[in-house]
Amino acid sequence: MTTTDIGTLAATLRALLGPEHVITDRQELRTYECDGLAQYKVIPALVALPGTAAECAATVRACVDAGVPFVARGSGTGLSGGALPHADGVLVVTSRLRAIREVAPADERAVVEPGVINLQVTRAATPYGYYYAPDPSSQQICSIGGNVAENSGGAHCLKYGFTTNHVTGLQVVTPDGDLVRLGGRAPDPPGYDLLGAFVGSEGTLGIATEVTVRLVRLPESVRTLLAAFPSTDEAGAATSAVIAAGVVPAAIEMMDALAISAAEAAVRCGYPAGAGAVLIVELDGPAAEVDAQFAEVERLCRDNGAGEIRIAADDAERALIWKGRKSAFAAVGRISPDYIVQDGVIPRTALPEVLRRIAEIADARGVRVANVFHAGDGNLHPLVLFDDSVDGQAEQAEEVSAAILDLCVEHGGSITGEHGVGMDKVTFMPRMFTDDDLDTMQLLRCAFDPRGLANPGKVFPTPRLCGEVPGRRRGVHPAQETGLAELF
Repeated sequence: MTTTDIGTLAATLRALLGPEHVITDRQELRTYECDGLAQYKVIPALVALPGTAAECAATVRACVDAGVPFVARGSGTGLSGGALPHADGVLVVTSRLRAIREVAPADERAVVEPGVINLQVTRAATPYGYYYAPDPSSQQICSIGGNVAENSGGAHCLKYGFTTNHVTGLQVVTPDGDLVRLGGRAPDPPGYDLLGAFVGSEGTLGIATEVTVRLVRLPESVRTLLAAFPSTDEAGAATSAVIAAGVVPAAIEMMDALAISAAEAAVRCGYPAGAGAVLIVELDGPAAEVDAQFAEVERLCRDNGAGEIRIAADDAERALIWKGRKSAFAAVGRISPDYIVQDGVIPRTALPEVLRRIAEIADARGVRVANVFHAGDGNLHPLVLFDDSVDGQAEQAEEVSAAILDLCVEHGGSITGEHGVGMDKVTFMPRMFTDDDLDTMQLLRCAFDPRGLANPGKVFPTPRLCGEVPGRRRGVHPAQETGLAELF
């Protein structure tokens, strides 16, 4: 895209959105050069900030007419480079679309715009006795639109599921610039599950401009405990024992000794001194059920080696217990100048073995790894620590990070649980999927976006069938040969 083309498109967008909502100054553009994964940085050609769904659609149509790629961005808290701009494209920022349009407790629904912050949905619903269940660690700043794009989870996804389990309807701008609706307030609309395909598509199928979410009744009782263990082995065994007993807590979170020390340095959460690992277990539901299950969880923790158990007496103590866990990612900055946030998934029963293997790999390369994760569903968040000012440390950290993902796949898991693929993990997709698998996924992407303008270069390592540069495949794709797909 030439400077003249950029100027022409910028003029078009200023006429559509107003001059103050189109950014072309290079220094201002640098504000948007990365998301939460700062190791990837690209300055966009320009930034557009639409204020309505119609303006968002008009922005995309202008990009399509100019043949310019576009990338959607919410609060920029993503950790996979999913909102990394395109150097010759438009970054469409949805932060101005932040209205909570309706809270409908009778329908157990809320209708919000994509720029609404996750925690604001719960605050709006609480007076009616409801809340919004998905709670990423960044819920005080991450936006619903970004949650939809990445299918975000959080500490309580063990019991309540991910974003996809709580979105019943969307208004989206397609990659052609059309406004369409998927789903609605009904729990299970007929036809193909386009709603399910869109949630978690990381901006490759369009931009959400309105989201209808499911609200959950506030539980009668919530009880939280913190259990300290000699090591992650005992904490992992306790986790498996709790689930095997038929108890499904709202959350089971684990932190190892290095993660605990980082949290203490950052927020002084007061976790038990000398613990090799801690478990945070939270139960919610009817009071009688919670009380009975809580006693069982406490017993199972002690049976599996818990040396100290603290039970939150009130909301203030509960918040303090969670403070250390919720701040863990940022807290690691207190003990390391640089770190990689990893996000892989393994079967819960593989936790002890995989954690031991991670420690072995890290020791062999002289790298520290702090582990903090959703133990209940095996979603790991190893934090690989390094100092970029020391020659070779960044490369060693990247090797350890890659080896951790290989471990996850080797044990029947996944390369991502909730952070998404984005730019960070495109090269790892072939480790989980065959070429034919990736081509089949690409067929869906092509059906939505045959021009390949919506967040290009993300998710798929060798995008095919949309006129983009092909990967290793030679000859006619089987789906083309049988007439199931055509090459655009």
